[in-house]
Amino acid sequence: MKLHQVLMAGAALAIGLAGSAALAQEKTAIGVAMPDKTVARWIDDGNNIVKQLQDKGYAPDLQYADDDIPTQVSQIENMVTKGAKVLVVAAIDGTTLSDILAQAHDKGIKVISYDRLIRDTANIDYYATFDNFQVGVIQGTSIEQSLGLKDGKGPFNIELFGGSPDDNNAFFFYNGALSVLQPYIDSGKLVVASSQTGMDKVGTLRWDAATAQSRMDNILSAFYTGKHVDAVLAPNDVIARGVISSLKGVGYGSGDLKMPVITGQDAEAPSIKSIIAGEQTSTVFKDTRDLAKVTVDMVDAMAAGKEVTVNDTKSYNNGVKVVPSYLLKPVLVTKDNYQQVLIDSGYYKADQLK
Repeated sequence: MKLHQVLMAGAALAIGLAGSAALAQEKTAIGVAMPDKTVARWIDDGNNIVKQLQDKGYAPDLQYADDDIPTQVSQIENMVTKGAKVLVVAAIDGTTLSDILAQAHDKGIKVISYDRLIRDTANIDYYATFDNFQVGVIQGTSIEQSLGLKDGKGPFNIELFGGSPDDNNAFFFYNGALSVLQPYIDSGKLVVASSQTGMDKVGTLRWDAATAQSRMDNILSAFYTGKHVDAVLAPNDVIARGVISSLKGVGYGSGDLKMPVITGQDAEAPSIKSIIAGEQTSTVFKDTRDLAKVTVDMVDAMAAGKEVTVNDTKSYNNGVKVVPSYLLKPVLVTKDNYQQVLIDSGYYKADQLK
């Protein structure tokens, strides 16, 4: 009788452990696909998501695709094959993942589109990002205020740069900025000397600094003989640094040739140093710690079968459906407030910006 009881207890314990192991396995299967490591923010995003998932007991599979679309597709295929329960995907090209996400959907895998909207598929469940139109508004307003356009100053020469045309966010950034700047262009207070406007002309594939530098070199040589560039709309810090390299190459920032007003985004350490040095004017800070928290909370809610918190159900139509979204607020960073926003908040240590 005692032997029978011992055997029954052992069997029950084994079943319990097997159930716990299965539950643990289910919780660990979270795939995280990031585009590249050339933009510092994606490294921060990946690290923040991994840490917060691990803090909640998950063991995420983080992969970077080196900005290569077939590599990212292959990585996501592997995550699906290995049984990921949720995919967190920051797409290289938001239009290229329909087939693999259809496979994920057929296996009951949930998908969070991370910061970049995945387009042309019904098989994404949620979108976690910042208010991308507002990012552009902040950039346009930085130019407006720095030049004194509201006070009637001008005319000023401006050149426009956009992000990568395969990134849905790039259009939100550009349109947000132009919502501020277009009236001044129409009135002649801002003059685009190159006449290059619209994302089809100003887009910078893959957000590449060398591409931006080359285009700025061409603009300066073709349109700015005897003219001064007063402002450059740069949609992120990488492009801003490419533009600055071009400008410095022809003498801007030295002698009487003043550096133009230059915007940016992502608050990357090299660009904060550039802002402190008086080269770049501003950047837009998007706290990846907060975005990671929102994303991990989404993962946790879906894993527990609970309602996922969103704050926008209208703005982001991916061509097939309006994707329920959570939008965080971006923040302008300048020489005047970088200490408070970036150092006092613990995002950077002071010696990282020296």
